[in-house]
This record gives sequence, structure tokens and C-alpha cells, in this order.
Amino acid sequence: MIKEKKQIVFNVQKNVNPHFKDVWRSKKPYNILKGGRNSFKSSVIALKLVFMMVLYIMAGKKANVVVLRKVGSTIRDSVYNKVQWAIKLLGLTKSFKSTVSPFKLTHKKTGSTFYFYGLDQFVKLKSNDIDDLIAVWYEEAAEFETEEEFDQTNITFMRQKHEAAPFVQFFWSYNPPRNPYHWINEWADRMIGVEDYLVHESSYLDDTLGFITDQMLKDINRIKNNDYDYYRYIYLGEPVGLGTNVYNMNLFKELEELPSDDRIIGLYYSTDGGHSQSATTHGCYGLTAKGKVILLNTYYYSPAGKVDKKAPSELSKELNEFITKTATQDYWQGARIMNRTIDSAEGALRNQYYKDYRQHLTPVNKKKKVDMIDYPTDLLAQGRFYYLKNPYPTGMDHADSNEIFIEEHKKFSWNEKTVNSDNPQVIEEDDHTCDQFIYLCLSNARDFRLKV
Repeated sequence: MIKEKKQIVFNVQKNVNPHFKDVWRSKKPYNILKGGRNSFKSSVIALKLVFMMVLYIMAGKKANVVVLRKVGSTIRDSVYNKVQWAIKLLGLTKSFKSTVSPFKLTHKKTGSTFYFYGLDQFVKLKSNDIDDLIAVWYEEAAEFETEEEFDQTNITFMRQKHEAAPFVQFFWSYNPPRNPYHWINEWADRMIGVEDYLVHESSYLDDTLGFITDQMLKDINRIKNNDYDYYRYIYLGEPVGLGTNVYNMNLFKELEELPSDDRIIGLYYSTDGGHSQSATTHGCYGLTAKGKVILLNTYYYSPAGKVDKKAPSELSKELNEFITKTATQDYWQGARIMNRTIDSAEGALRNQYYKDYRQHLTPVNKKKKVDMIDYPTDLLAQGRFYYLKNPYPTGMDHADSNEIFIEEHKKFSWNEKTVNSDNPQVIEEDDHTCDQFIYLCLSNARDFRLKV
């Protein structure tokens, strides 16, 4: 029972699934929560952290909490909103002041504060003495590079412990990576049974309070039927392994023509730039009103074996021609160009294109290859990716065929020598359309409703 101007009752039994009882009551300093999507582990942590802070507020004391993501740019749409949701659920929204520069949620009377940081802000973080600290939460902990990153920041926070707290309580939450040999999978397994550590597993199947809606369950079952291994990985939180082939080619759906009951509402372009021997490829994709992503046309130029190779100025001209001709076709008249994505390592073409047309190409924010591949895998497993068997012609050389896109994806495979390692690699041979498809999904994850 919390008194904040008026009496508010928070019923734990109605808001926290019984499966999380050990987490809610945990007195251990270190708490690792791993599980599948829609397991509500992050919601439980957010509620627990707010509840912990409220106990200090009721006693008239100031208490602080730090919430961390690997990259600061992801804070607003994830942990910041999640903690605001928890504060609202406890009926305390009017008692907290919210700011976004920097991200903070501050209790007006006591000054108790939730601080939100990206580890890319670590230098700033180290110089910022927060004090009165009761808890730290690492959300999406699998995004961090090594457990040493935790160790370095943990020491910083331990020194700032609240005088009334027995210790700073740490929480980690993440979806286990597909690769069983990923460092965080091995780290969590190693902590099972270790004193002072709680290792907790969960999935959507542990929901007994009815938080999973029929709509959510329908989406889950669609992925379960399309790609069972991916379902086990995403929703059950199982490290299912990588296999040999990167993708299930049955999920690349061929179209003879555009669907008559749907329309393209946005156009997206993606580029993987080549050099003296490697190909340059562009993809033109359409997003439909019903959420389908359709490969409309592919440009593919390979300089291999050619004495006279195209210069960046020529490639820039052809990219502009490809965009102009595909964007103005009558089949998707009125659809806007939403994004033009390019490999962040491809500076020559990007700079040349801006010089020629004063148009920025968006460099993709790369991750490890194994993590980037999760984005197109998610799109495919949802059954929403299609390609035109015969693209509507532009008349350009090196375009008007999607065949090489499909052929390269059929051959796209993991290097077996690296599969049983923390950093598995793909065989980088004839994979240029594969890379530009990955960049497309990574750069436009929000528009495509990808939640990896």
C-alpha cells in the first residue's frame, strides 16, 4: 500500500505472473533473466525497480536506479517507456518528472531518480557520481560484447550504494542468442547455482494471467507454423544453433504479379557497394498496406574479369537512374521513397552520390553479422517477404532480374569452422545481395515491424 497524496493499492498477484515469484522476492545481488519474446521479463523488472524505489520514497528517503542499454539511441523506445509504464501502473505518474535530454524520471518530492544510459556514454557515466544507488538494470544484455563490460560498470555502481541498502541489486534481461556458444549463453549457464546469483528462464507459455492477447498468439502461431526452429529461438528462448544454410528458402515467396488486394505505400532502396573484384548491388523494395515486403527489382554489376571497370562516378549515375526509373513506375504510383540504405563501409559511392545529387544515402548501423541476420530471419519467419519473379522492366543494363538475389540466398551459408564459436561467420562469397537485404531489414526494422 503506497501513500502518494491518495492511497493506491498495487496488487502483485494480478500484475506479476506466478512464474516470476522468485524474481519478485529475490534477495540476491545478481539476477539474470533470460527468456523468449513476450515472456514479460522486462515488465517484471521495471515493476520491481519502481516498487523498490517506492519503499524508500515512503520512508522519505532518496533512492536512485540506473538502467543501461548497449546503445543510447535505443533508450526512448525501450527501457524509458517501460519504466514510465510501470510508474503509471502504480498510479504515480503525477509524482514523477520526465526529461529526455538527458533521459531521467525523477520523483518530485524526494529527488529519487531513474537514470538511463547507453554504454556508448560510459565516459560520461564514469564521471557522474549518482550516489544513493539501489539497483542497476542491463536490458537486452546480449547486445554487450563481453561479461567484462558488466564487471567494469558494476564496480563503478557498487561504490555509489545507498547507505540503507545491503547491496546494489543488479538485473540482466535478454533473449538468448540462437548460437549456444554465444558468450552470454555460456556466462548465464555458468552462473546457475552460484551463490548470490539467480538465473531465471521464462517464455510466453508461462503467462497464466492472460497478458498474451489473441492477436499476439496468432502472430506467435504463424511463426511457429512457418519456421519452427525460429519459433523455438524467438518465443521459447532456446539457443537452437545455426545449422548450415542461413535461411529457409521456402519462406522466400515468389509473385507472378503484385497482389490485387494490396497496394505499395512506400519504397525502400538498399545498396552493397563493391570494389575492384566484388559486385555492387541495389535492391528496390516495396512495403504494402498489409505489411508485406516485396523485392521489386535488383541491380547487380560485377567488375570481376573486366578490364574496364566502372568508376564511382558511373556507379553513382546508375544508382540514381535505377532509383528514378523504379520509383516512377505506374504499378506503385504515389508511393514515397522512404529510405535509401547503404553499407556504412562504402564511403566512395556514398560521397560521390551526395556530390552528384545532394542526396544522403543512409549508412547502416552495423552489428555482428550473426546478430544482423536475425532481422531478415524475423521478416521471413513472419511470412511477409515476397519477390517478383519478373520485375517490371526499366530497360537498364544490370537490372530487371531478381534471379541472382534468389540464387545468392540459396548458397548463403555459415562457415562450419566458426559455427561452434562465440562469433560465427558466413562464407563471404557471392553474398552481395544477401548483404544488401540484411542492411535493408536492419535499417528499416521499425517500418517493417521487426522486433529482434
